[in-house]
Amino acid sequence: MTTAPSLCVGLSIAVTWLTGNGWRRPGSRVEDIYSSDFYIDIARQAEAAGVDFLFRPDSLFLDPAALATSPGFSSLDPTLLLSTLARETQRIGLVTTASTSFYPPYIVARQLQSLNWLSNGRAGWNIVTSIDGSGNFGSEPFPSSTRRYAQAAEFTDVVRALWSSYPAEALAYDRDNGLYGHTEQVRPIEHRGTHFAVEGPLNLPTFPGRRIPLFQAGASNEGRDFAARVADGVFAATPDMGAAIELRQDIRKRAASHGRDPDTVRVLPGLSLYLADSEAEARDLFAETHRGLGEARKHRLIADSLGLDVSSMPEDQRITPAMLPDQVRTVRSRTHTALLHRLIARDTPTVGDLLSRPEVAGSAHWLFVGRPDDAVREIERWAHAGAIDGFIALPGGSDRSVALLLDELLTNLQLSGLFRSSLSE
Repeated sequence: MTTAPSLCVGLSIAVTWLTGNGWRRPGSRVEDIYSSDFYIDIARQAEAAGVDFLFRPDSLFLDPAALATSPGFSSLDPTLLLSTLARETQRIGLVTTASTSFYPPYIVARQLQSLNWLSNGRAGWNIVTSIDGSGNFGSEPFPSSTRRYAQAAEFTDVVRALWSSYPAEALAYDRDNGLYGHTEQVRPIEHRGTHFAVEGPLNLPTFPGRRIPLFQAGASNEGRDFAARVADGVFAATPDMGAAIELRQDIRKRAASHGRDPDTVRVLPGLSLYLADSEAEARDLFAETHRGLGEARKHRLIADSLGLDVSSMPEDQRITPAMLPDQVRTVRSRTHTALLHRLIARDTPTVGDLLSRPEVAGSAHWLFVGRPDDAVREIERWAHAGAIDGFIALPGGSDRSVALLLDELLTNLQLSGLFRSSLSE
């Protein structure tokens, strides 16, 4: 058993507790999810509870069919939303999402540095290469994962160069001599690369003394290497502790190979939490949230990811590696596909087991259903095993899960010594 340092804890404000049937609960406030007041309330509560940062994932497309049963991927622009929250909070970090596949680097560099100024140095960037939405940005075929990550690497280098092109130290504010800025310190970057040509400099200075932390979520080979090279935090899909340990060890090894201190890269799995005052209530919450949803969707996901039709198989039929097609498939998410292959090779699950797994039933995130104090024990177990450096909480089922996370789970985690008692520490 290892001694775990203080955990880093983020809260996703992608209203995960309104997915499934969660939005149908009385008092869910689903009508308010495009209102700033909805998020201001959550942000203030999270800051008071000591949460390190708010995390806003994003997508740049809409599936109209999904709106029949849930908000789907409809959402406010994450950077505009977090800019609003910057005025209503003082200490909590604000991590927005921007795609390297669709946005120009200059715009992202300016937006992130603007958020950093508006929040007094609390901005963070979740770097995504995107797997959907290409039809909204032109008619070219969507590039391969390898090419997207090559583009993301160059994009990130350009953004960081732009941030350095206009340093805060260039600002003189010398009223007596009429010198506003030291022009010799502001330089074009004159970037000419494979994917981008950007002259620079940025038209906004860096916020003094606060470097913008970078987050990344790719779990493919290219994604892991990219994260190990640039990320401060890795938002990971790890459905079990074994997957988390393997990912964290691999990211740390890769970070060292890039000349980085592995301790500067924090692996932060998504933690899907269905919390209630009793274990039975939590199980009921989870069951009710998912009741009547998605059996056909699960079958399609398995078929798309593995090339295997389980829709007509009995629930006690075991799935073995030999049943999977040999040919290489083009899949929507290589992360989900790799996790499913790993699960089948390790456990040979039954069809029923497979359909209930987070890799199929959800987003492949670490799932906990139960009481807050039991969740604390599970988090402690993962932390002491060297599986995590923290987590990004994804409350599920209802806003009661949010309240129990902030009011009880984090308080008990502080008492355990794994989470600091205030954002000032």
